[in-house]
Amino acid sequence: MLGVEEQMVELGRGAQEILLEADLRKKLARAQPLRIKAGFDPTAPDLHLGHTVLINKMRQFQQLGHEVIFLIGDFTGMIGDPTGKNTTRPRLTREEIEANARTYQTQIFKILDPERTKIDFNSRWMTELGSAGLIGLAAQYTVARMLERDDFSKRYKGGQPIAVHEFLYPLVQGYDSVALKADVELGGTDQKFNLLVGRHLQENYGQEPQVVLTMPLLEGLDGVNKMSKSLGNYIGIAESAEDIFGKIMSISDSLMWRYFELLSFKPMSYVNALKTSVNEGRNPRDIKFELGVELVDRFHGAGRGEAARDAFIARFREGQIPEEINEFNVLIDAEGAKLAYVLKEVQLVTGTGAGYRMIEQGAVKVDGQKISDRDLVVMPGTKLLLQVGKRGFARANLLNKI
Repeated sequence: MLGVEEQMVELGRGAQEILLEADLRKKLARAQPLRIKAGFDPTAPDLHLGHTVLINKMRQFQQLGHEVIFLIGDFTGMIGDPTGKNTTRPRLTREEIEANARTYQTQIFKILDPERTKIDFNSRWMTELGSAGLIGLAAQYTVARMLERDDFSKRYKGGQPIAVHEFLYPLVQGYDSVALKADVELGGTDQKFNLLVGRHLQENYGQEPQVVLTMPLLEGLDGVNKMSKSLGNYIGIAESAEDIFGKIMSISDSLMWRYFELLSFKPMSYVNALKTSVNEGRNPRDIKFELGVELVDRFHGAGRGEAARDAFIARFREGQIPEEINEFNVLIDAEGAKLAYVLKEVQLVTGTGAGYRMIEQGAVKVDGQKISDRDLVVMPGTKLLLQVGKRGFARANLLNKI
């Protein structure tokens, strides 16, 4: 096992905050494996690269000799995480939760070592706790403290309803740390309040409080909003090799470095050397190739990344797609916009009517695919490579007006 300071450097990679660093050093100095907890509510059937930011950090702890617990929030998932929501989140059924949980268990082992990973479900202790225990848990925290949480505070001040069961979410997440006797809990920056509740509850239950390590929320393909399936700006780890590679190639050159830091397993010294090479004139596209190959190999197996890269290059050569393409930010409504309108906004056609005609004539491609549906609607949070005819190209970053 590495020394304390060497571990601190490794674990600090990409981290937003470690609370408290002194506590983590003290725990690491004991030279015993720590219990690392990260919880995931199975609210959707597939994981995307945004989820893997935490899973990658779990892998780091695992490689340093610590015990990682992948906690599936089958109980909290039925409550619905209110974090960042301005309305009460709809609750999932037990059947939906169980189906999604099964897919998670197969996907995480593309990153984590199955022999050294513990999977647990928070229904195991929450069911045993029962209604009387839940009332006792609720007595551990005040409404005033709950309303310190940013999203609850905004909803309360704005007259937006807050259901009582939403207050239970951070309490149950915190109690998970008590049940697991967690030394460290990982979470996104938006989970900081919930993670600190875990520290508070552990102290109340006579345990040493956990260290909280928060990771940034990974921006999606638009480079603005966090990666989300609802926004359509995500890269799913179960997507095809070609789709993963193509989407990686669509991100901006600046966002590429963010992805390298949070998603790549290459040492930061290597990543910094790549930055230097770009500053000295190397084409950022070649660097992006490296990232795409690494991620495709991780989720589809060794060799698939190079095959996806070769296929990507071949498509571009056949289509004679230029390396320099004008890029536009296009504001559209949350419910989407007609492709013909977007073609007008990126100056590939003179008007929406002309856009419809070009689609009907088979002259329009989106990400290399010919479009035949004149009424195709595209959604905010996506980044598209648009082509009209043989020589008209543009990239469109579709952004939500709100």
